[in-house]
Amino acid sequence: MKAIDLFCGCGGISTGLELAGFEVMAGVDIEPKYLTTFSHNFGKEKSFHLDLASTNPREFMKRVGISEGELDLLVGGPPCQGFSKNVPRKQRYLDAPNNRLIKVFLDYCEALNPGLILMENVAEMKNGFDKTYSTEVIDRLSDKGYLVTEVVLNAADYGVPQRRRRAFFLANRYGVSFDAPEPTHVLPNRQMNFLSFKSHVTVWESIGDLQPLLHGEQPNECEYAEEPFSEFQILMRGSRKTVRNHIARKLRTKQFQRLSALKPGQGLKDLPVELQVKSGYSGAYGRLTKDMIAPTITRWVFHPGSGRWGHPVDIRTLSIREVARIQSFPDDFEFVGTYTDQAGQLGNAVPPLLTKEIVKSLINQLEKSSLSKISRNSSIESFSAADGKLNLIA
Repeated sequence: MKAIDLFCGCGGISTGLELAGFEVMAGVDIEPKYLTTFSHNFGKEKSFHLDLASTNPREFMKRVGISEGELDLLVGGPPCQGFSKNVPRKQRYLDAPNNRLIKVFLDYCEALNPGLILMENVAEMKNGFDKTYSTEVIDRLSDKGYLVTEVVLNAADYGVPQRRRRAFFLANRYGVSFDAPEPTHVLPNRQMNFLSFKSHVTVWESIGDLQPLLHGEQPNECEYAEEPFSEFQILMRGSRKTVRNHIARKLRTKQFQRLSALKPGQGLKDLPVELQVKSGYSGAYGRLTKDMIAPTITRWVFHPGSGRWGHPVDIRTLSIREVARIQSFPDDFEFVGTYTDQAGQLGNAVPPLLTKEIVKSLINQLEKSSLSKISRNSSIESFSAADGKLNLIA
């Protein structure tokens, strides 16, 4: 099955699609630094550096080589800054340029007319501005014959070692009313009631097999510190024997002193008087603990004063590879650019494992709907899943 990823960034959604068995035909983004990483992992021929807002969808379709109705799945995560609670309220307004990119995404949906649509945004988008944008998404897609479901999901419930709530719009033109995907992981204290579910993945279960580092240490490639001791680590490592991007940012003297003064689990309020700052985020200069679920990764993950990014053992902030693990990027996915470029790519990405679970759920629900024949331009007759791979029988 074929998919196109609009506003693809470095390729979080696309990675999840490949894990679910899809072929990614194209990734499109306006930010060349992010697209460089996408190109490095998916190929230059699939990378399109375009301003979607000023590109006619029909012209884009010609460039990709696809006609209306041929595409199986269109995905996209239009920029979210106009809705995000991390942006000061006075800087959030209805007609912000980034908000209008949701309308651009809908333009491409209408032109491509794919079988399935998946759109992602911050959780606040669902109800923001009196539901103006979420209502438009539902109305415009419904007018084109799609059934639309809007859900807010927490990535931690789907095997991602991070609390990350995001809104998703799931749409199809096969007449199936999608349900939210069933969680695969739950809080440990709920295991008695949900015996078939796994516990949320903790920080140490996600990064504990990686080499210890000094702050500023940047090995080009290194071996793992030990054998994997969690299912998540086994999944992330695959067949790799070494890992790249395990680099730690060099901290300023005062930043290093602050992290050195804190124990795992402590943060800004625990700093000694001589190292305190005038103001900051509640999690600023926070150090993670081994047994916690990581907070939402942001593009400011490179700065210790912007959140709880302190390593639970080493006196440093998280390495790029550790952040990638917490975002559930497999170890064979490599990031390109400066440290801050890579941090920005990771902070804006959709966790691949979350995407994988969503897409698997959509396909499973299509199968269970007993739609043995689906009439559309590409004459798809049935969907089947075998050995964890999605197969298309046309």
